[in-house]
Amino acid sequence: MTALLGICGSLRRASINRSLLQAIGLALPADAALVLHDSIEVPLFNSDLAEPESVRRIKDAIAAADGVVFAVPEYNYSIPGGLKNALDWISSPPVKSPLRGKPVAIVGATSGMSGTIRAQLHMRQILLFSDCQVLSQPEVLIPRAHERFDATGALSDDSTRLLLGRFGAAFVAFVKRHTNES
Repeated sequence: MTALLGICGSLRRASINRSLLQAIGLALPADAALVLHDSIEVPLFNSDLAEPESVRRIKDAIAAADGVVFAVPEYNYSIPGGLKNALDWISSPPVKSPLRGKPVAIVGATSGMSGTIRAQLHMRQILLFSDCQVLSQPEVLIPRAHERFDATGALSDDSTRLLLGRFGAAFVAFVKRHTNES
């Protein structure tokens, strides 16, 4: 069984990106499962501080997963500050980061037309530091997400469902390929 971890870059419980991760979990092949990490709420990064328990939980969850899917909202053409802060904690110290060499995928949904394209580009740049293996294709950039998910957060769009099925299969194959190479 391929164990995937979903991390939502939004702090909102009703985030469309959290709904996107749930839809991805439903679209995965039968030999894979996605568990959502509960929260990225951590104190502001300060290397003078001891590592907080909330950071240890995220690091442990990443270390235990075969691969990680980050759902990234776009705020002011970039990733949310809370996600960047969490990544700063996760990547410290660099040689012990659980992201080092980990297979990762980046997805995103927004009510606008860009589908989080800028935020995903910034996320890729940030993940270079951790030497992650980032899936390139298929890209999951969901524009007009309010038209694709219903009021409860359930996916209601068939074309998006097909994309997420292709994405899930590609990411699981990517994770397995990476695992076999290690």
